[in-house]
Amino acid sequence: MVDTILAFVSTHGYVAIFSFLVLGIVGLPIPDETMLVFCGALIARGHLKLIPTLLVSFLGSVCGITLSYIIGRTLGLGFVHKWGRFIGVNDQRLDVVHSWFNRIGHWALFAGYYIAGVRHFTAIVAGTSSLEYRAFAAYAYSGGAVWVCTFLGLGYYFGEHWREIFELVHRHLTIVSFALLALAGAYALFRWQRQRRASN
Repeated sequence: MVDTILAFVSTHGYVAIFSFLVLGIVGLPIPDETMLVFCGALIARGHLKLIPTLLVSFLGSVCGITLSYIIGRTLGLGFVHKWGRFIGVNDQRLDVVHSWFNRIGHWALFAGYYIAGVRHFTAIVAGTSSLEYRAFAAYAYSGGAVWVCTFLGLGYYFGEHWREIFELVHRHLTIVSFALLALAGAYALFRWQRQRRASN
């Protein structure tokens, strides 16, 4: 699937980049970071131009995360619990992100881009929590800009070696992501048990 998406990006350029980022950030299984690093390598080779690639990548991430926010804000948790499995959302992950969002709030929107399987969750939780759009946009869009620049920059800087470098970075990000999610889950369980004992 990855090679198919990269081939599609090579053929269709900016339209493909924008479309895949929207779908990936909403929750479909699109290898967003891999695609961005590949696009950075294409910029280095001269197959894509820097500014248009930056713009469509940023707009794709913004549209995708805004759509997730709108789903949470307008359709609520009932819709998410019923239909979330089609975009990779399940109750367990949603509960963990809820706990994380309640503790570090807005920064979860900014940092969530870098944590595997969390980007669209933070936006949905922000929407269901009725976080006002201005605050959502400030953190989510700035986080998206930094995320896009990070992975495009990796591909651009390492050029032909983009795949090896990305695999190394992705491996470490995955380890950190699971560690953070495990800590958030443990903290949520601790708080729940403490509240339960206090109410008895």
